Amino acid sequence: MTLENVSSNKMFGGWLKQYSHHSDTLNCQMRFAIYLPPQAASQKVPVLYWLSGLTCTDENVMQKSGIQRVAAELGIAIVAPDTSPRGENVADDANGAYDFGLGAGFYLNASQAPFNTHYQMYDYVVKELPAFIEQHFPVSSMRSISGHSMGGHGAITIGLKNPQQYQSISAFSPICNPINCPWGQKAFNGYLGADQTSWAEYDSSELMKSSMVKVPMLVDQGTEDNFLVEQLKPESLIEAAKAQQYPLTLRMQEGYDHSYFFISSFIEDHLRFHAKHLIK
Repeated sequence: MTLENVSSNKMFGGWLKQYSHHSDTLNCQMRFAIYLPPQAASQKVPVLYWLSGLTCTDENVMQKSGIQRVAAELGIAIVAPDTSPRGENVADDANGAYDFGLGAGFYLNASQAPFNTHYQMYDYVVKELPAFIEQHFPVSSMRSISGHSMGGHGAITIGLKNPQQYQSISAFSPICNPINCPWGQKAFNGYLGADQTSWAEYDSSELMKSSMVKVPMLVDQGTEDNFLVEQLKPESLIEAAKAQQYPLTLRMQEGYDHSYFFISSFIEDHLRFHAKHLIK
């Protein structure tokens, strides 16, 4: 697998770089961004994987959140993959909708044609990308995972399904119960099919109900998020956590919306939360 450096910018003593590479898992060319803190010049550093939301790419968190300043202080690398496979031959929503197809991979492994040819984002994030990052960059095998909205859903489900691989989990405005919201129902029906028995495998609230290994989790949700009631449903995650005595801290942040203005306000809290578990 060859890497093509797309861009490189020095930030807070470290380097923000974009790379393009062919993904065998997704069967297409992919792009990711990585921020290497200054500590990476002399030692291997832990990694926080960031999964972005609907319509986003690797650029949103790197350009809008201000994540690099604290990452540089703490010595944590940040890796941000794209949200879905891309390219002319990759299947998309027939009507070009924003919440399905390109830009909306939902971090699952699609089983339905034609999407199963490329939409294997779960395996890409869990297996191919970390192995690739650890092979080519000065990072350790210590990983945590975070994300926003659809990416918050991805971070929580991936963390819950792979507790041995992640030291901590966090999310902003996650889709907490996708089997019971329009975004999730549309995506799961299209990617996984009408048989709903497989849907629970990618639902944070359902996975938490049976979670045996407890990975520390921090979730922030704005009270003025216009998707809160219909799409995000944090109350489902809270109920599941209480039933399992899961170490979840879910904070309702008064007055905040769904945007990166919200994320940038609390991203430092999340990085310091992850640092407690990544840096021993």
